[in-house]
Amino acid sequence: MFFSDLGYKKNRRFLLAVIYVMAKEDFYKILGVTKNASDAELKKSYKRLAMKFHPDRNTGDSGPAEQKFKEAKQAYEILSDPKKRAAYDQFGHAGVEQGMGGGPGGFGGGADFGDIFGDVFGDIFGGAAGGGRKRSNVQAGADLRYNIELTLEEAVAGTEASVRVPLKVVCGECKGSGAKKGSSPVTCSTCQGHGQVRMQQGFFSVQQACPTCRGTGSQIKDPCRPCRGQGRVQDNKTLSVKVPRGVDNGDRIRLAGEGEAGVNGGPAGDLYVQIQVKEHNIFTRDGANLFCDVPINFPTACLGGVIEVPTLNGRVKLKIPAESQTGKLFRLRGKGVKPVRGGAVGDLLCKVQIETPVRLTKEQKVLLEKLKDSLLGGGKQHSPQEHGWTDGVKSFFDKLTG
Repeated sequence: MFFSDLGYKKNRRFLLAVIYVMAKEDFYKILGVTKNASDAELKKSYKRLAMKFHPDRNTGDSGPAEQKFKEAKQAYEILSDPKKRAAYDQFGHAGVEQGMGGGPGGFGGGADFGDIFGDVFGDIFGGAAGGGRKRSNVQAGADLRYNIELTLEEAVAGTEASVRVPLKVVCGECKGSGAKKGSSPVTCSTCQGHGQVRMQQGFFSVQQACPTCRGTGSQIKDPCRPCRGQGRVQDNKTLSVKVPRGVDNGDRIRLAGEGEAGVNGGPAGDLYVQIQVKEHNIFTRDGANLFCDVPINFPTACLGGVIEVPTLNGRVKLKIPAESQTGKLFRLRGKGVKPVRGGAVGDLLCKVQIETPVRLTKEQKVLLEKLKDSLLGGGKQHSPQEHGWTDGVKSFFDKLTG
């Protein structure tokens, strides 16, 4: 993989691992800077040379390029350290040779090439490429959803409901640490608390999360028995939920911090109470308005009258005008719902349904026959819709046969 590829992919885990003793050429000359160069100028020059002479970018000329790359690296390591730079300025190579190893193992002082390189190329990779940071083991708890079913009356007027929610809570035995009471997590023996481990792959070393502690840097040697080292246990929590007036199907009520407990001191999640409204046997709801069907008898539809209709606040009287037809809507203003998000109270819309008489007596049938003869004798004036529809059908078939 080319070094440029690493820059584009922002992979922070690749570190150069091979360091040699360099030729005793003037370090300032190697970097192409003056003796009074600032730290920023040193870094800029080093980046340019490292990118230019990196062996992976000079496969056809790997020998000389690799040598120049090592020289630039060594020069920058010395001059970027104030103490080493001062010793070098005063005594030359002799002032810093004691801290430089004599073989390919690297600098005798134990300096980690990845740590040096990470500081220089941090802005190329988008962060430290070398040292790595251990992963935070503090995690927020999960959000939960609980469905609650309400009657239409409860949804419109508001109510207070009790809910019992199964969720994970902080273990009372270990107080969330996961370790047995009286003990505590210890430093991970694999990564020594760094949360990262390195694997050598040829010229590169790969840094990745520690497989033992999963990047947290600590281990639980003696786990808590109730929670099995998880720091949380399954439990049930009973909560009182205040449902505001006017809620509807699909509305959610958020209870902050009432979700699952966090991990290692992390914040608890939230609980979202999802509203479901049961079907009503009289009313249906559409936004702020309510609808209902109102059956009326045949004489009232013909002659008019006053009937009682239900609302969510009790019964009200509705005047039915004479000659009302099935499907006619009557609006009762302000008898609907006050929306939960504000706005005017909706209306109640009553749709008339004319009921045909059933189980007629002989006398009633005779009377209806007389009424029928009387109505039919009046022509179209008594049934304008029926005659209009009949005329339309006749015209339709005349066009087909014509």
